[in-house]
Amino acid sequence: MNRRQFLGSAAAVSLASAASLARAHGHADHHHHHDMQPAAASAYTAVRQTAAHCLDAGQVCLTHCLSLLTQGDTSMSDCAVAVRQMLALCGAVHDLAAQNSPLTRGAAKVCLEACKQCAKACKEHAAHHAECKACYESCLDCIKECEKLVA
Repeated sequence: MNRRQFLGSAAAVSLASAASLARAHGHADHHHHHDMQPAAASAYTAVRQTAAHCLDAGQVCLTHCLSLLTQGDTSMSDCAVAVRQMLALCGAVHDLAAQNSPLTRGAAKVCLEACKQCAKACKEHAAHHAECKACYESCLDCIKECEKLVA
């Protein structure tokens, strides 16, 4: 083994050891947080959960719409547009609610409108497409929770 190889190997071992120690140290410092009591439920828990359900159903619905659009079924274009807008706003509400942010109420007002538009678009296809029906129903649930929050 020549000098360069030895120095390179020694440096690699040193870096690996340092990284391992840093991870162990970070974990030891973090460990005491696991013993804390769980936080009280947020005022935004229900809207966060319904927004998460909307995100899940909306992703499936949008994938279905895009699949049909690529096959030439343009009847799904309004649904796809409405779902994309709903996904953006439900995502914002979900993220803000998870942070217990005071901005959640304001975002919920806009999300409420997006869910109404999405529900209207999906309702037209709900009888023929299970994906649209699930998205429609999740939007109705999210509308109820957003209305409660902004009332």
